[in-house]
Amino acid sequence: MAEAERIIGTPDSDADGAADGEAAAPAERPKGKRKIIALFVVALLAYLLDLGSKLLVVAELEGREPIRVVGDLLTFHVIRNPGAAFGMGEAFTIIFTFIAATVIVVIARLARKLYSTWWAIALGLLLGGALGNLTDRIFRSPGVFEGAVVDFIAPAHFAVFNLADSAIVCGGFLIVILSFRGLDPDGTVHKD
Repeated sequence: MAEAERIIGTPDSDADGAADGEAAAPAERPKGKRKIIALFVVALLAYLLDLGSKLLVVAELEGREPIRVVGDLLTFHVIRNPGAAFGMGEAFTIIFTFIAATVIVVIARLARKLYSTWWAIALGLLLGGALGNLTDRIFRSPGVFEGAVVDFIAPAHFAVFNLADSAIVCGGFLIVILSFRGLDPDGTVHKD
């Protein structure tokens, strides 16, 4: 968590390049409003889309033949995934539950330092996706903290996934792009 706070936190040096421990003028507060609301709106939308889609496919598709959406390229086929991505780690369901809960806590703690809309969107996608899969882990069978995640989007020659997984991947991809572009969560741009 210290590493995450270091990344999200304010830069270690001021505008003049003075490092920690050296005499420097107090750092200016970033201009503009914090992006907490944007983060939580994106997270809520991602979560509700995931939850709604899972409720719908479990009610309408579970136990039935897969539905072809785009020929053989894309089908909807409900499976219960007790493991992580691609069905790996089925014996570690409780660990995945703990990891998802930790991600949620870290994002919520770091939200107060957000001044970048793009970072708010990225972290909101991660938060919504983590909440979606955590809901399955807590409330679905076989039991609390051991529940299997509902996956239903089945592209040809690829793993079956859900909208929460998509949100997590998109949020992670956006974070990589923002990091390569030098945009920090506090809204500053650095050139390394």
